[in-house]
Amino acid sequence: MNLARDTDSAAMLARLGTIIAARTVGNEDRESGIPNLSFYRRENRTEPCACLVEPSLVLVVQGSKQMLVGDQHYPYNAEHFLLTAIDLPASSQVLEASQDTPCLGMVLRLDLSIMNELIAQGGLCPPPERPAGGQCMAQGKVTPSLLDAFCRLLALLDQPQHLAVLGPLIQREIHYRLLVSEQASRLWHILSAGSNSQRIARAIDWLKTHYTEPLTIDELASRAQMSPSSLHHHFRQLTAMSPLQYVKWLRLNEARRLMLNDGLEAATAAFRVGYESPSQFSREYGRLFGLPPKRDISQMTRQSA
Repeated sequence: MNLARDTDSAAMLARLGTIIAARTVGNEDRESGIPNLSFYRRENRTEPCACLVEPSLVLVVQGSKQMLVGDQHYPYNAEHFLLTAIDLPASSQVLEASQDTPCLGMVLRLDLSIMNELIAQGGLCPPPERPAGGQCMAQGKVTPSLLDAFCRLLALLDQPQHLAVLGPLIQREIHYRLLVSEQASRLWHILSAGSNSQRIARAIDWLKTHYTEPLTIDELASRAQMSPSSLHHHFRQLTAMSPLQYVKWLRLNEARRLMLNDGLEAATAAFRVGYESPSQFSREYGRLFGLPPKRDISQMTRQSA
């Protein structure tokens, strides 16, 4: 054990925690003021909550959380970050948090184009090993060099005159450190031109903006330049869902948002996200969220009051 390095890491985690805590009082989620970086704060343990995870690095500096994708669990804490390489439907759960010691952390949205630039500029060679497991989510070890980069990035909040110039440079450094980390093979798998993972990523990008439209697997396979059977296999391998299940997840979560935030009736929200049958919408909504739409929204409204 390197005692000096452990002491340095603990000090950096404490510094990051102080900054995040001061800027999230009274908030669960808050944009940091630095592009592509947001903070979160949770003061209680939670049940799994559905979310769509973008390509991102999620760092916990205090407390612990886990992400659930299909039947896979990905716990992460101050020692292990969470890395996601494509947009994944998942459920987030807070495991350790209290009002006195809240769960604190941050999410850095990754820019895969920056990683491609870094590979080209640095002449990096792809890792020899393929990523373990098929899904594009994994835990990685938090290193002192990664913590140091985040400390320097968050220090710019008190130096706004330098943020526009130094902020992007430090974010590029973080992207680079991921490319040479133990999870590099997972990122390279997505970045590799012509790979099945990249084709699935393109299909997901299309689905995110066309999920209200009727979907045929043949059309999606054609857009991904894959056979329907290959598309189905690799899509499920990466996301733990079939393409049709993915679209259904997008539709139901958007409908839930429309009812909760915009006050839409269930039938109106159903039509808005692409359902033709309100009864089918209610059945599928209940299977995903455990309650029919009206009762679910009423319960969520009471809990947030």
